[in-house]
Amino acid sequence: MPKDHRPETKDQPWGALLDMDGTLYDSMPHHADAWKKMADDNGIVADRDEFFMYEGRTGASTINILFNRQFGRDATPDEVKELYGQKSRNFRAMPPVNPMPGAAELLRFLEAEGVRRVLVTGSGQSSLISRLDADYPGAFLEGMRITAANTEHSKPHPDPYLKAMELAGVDAAHAIAFENAPLGVESAARSGAFTVAVATGPIPKEALYEAGAHIVYDSMPQCAKFFPQLFNKIKSLVFSL
Repeated sequence: MPKDHRPETKDQPWGALLDMDGTLYDSMPHHADAWKKMADDNGIVADRDEFFMYEGRTGASTINILFNRQFGRDATPDEVKELYGQKSRNFRAMPPVNPMPGAAELLRFLEAEGVRRVLVTGSGQSSLISRLDADYPGAFLEGMRITAANTEHSKPHPDPYLKAMELAGVDAAHAIAFENAPLGVESAARSGAFTVAVATGPIPKEALYEAGAHIVYDSMPQCAKFFPQLFNKIKSLVFSL
């Protein structure tokens, strides 16, 4: 492409679109336990580890998976409200979860680089969302959050990440997503964002690559350490187009 006709990318903003559970917080074991207790208490057959695979879905979507498998139908709105309420109470009764090691360092780098940060979570639970400002002060500006209440379609549909790009004011070529579960990775990859996966749970790295991840790190500390040089490579590649 002649130089005079290259897209003006150098000064365009970049967006970092970050999942919450399992990425910013080491919360997925608690979520899995809370879901399993809800299922057991209601006579619903479920395996604890399956809930790691559902991470990124809304509560209603997860409940409908369980209902369709056991009862051959979706849950009613009242059933969803009751069962998700049980699950949320189970989660709140557990010891507080900790911020994910390495996440603060990554967010500080993104902020220093002027990258616009947007939270992208399928969760509707306020117990963690309300902690973000205290645990990650300044990381997410007001209004820069996509939650279960903001999207018509949950992960793995690309809608959450497409809406996050709109909030950040960036196109897919300037968007980088950070995820830890296959459904979230698929959602991000389908949106066109460069997709970074972090293997923070029991899900094998191969499953994250199969879902569409461009790169998979073994941990958030590893991601925080090596992502800055990857970011420079990504920026150079985009600007050379």
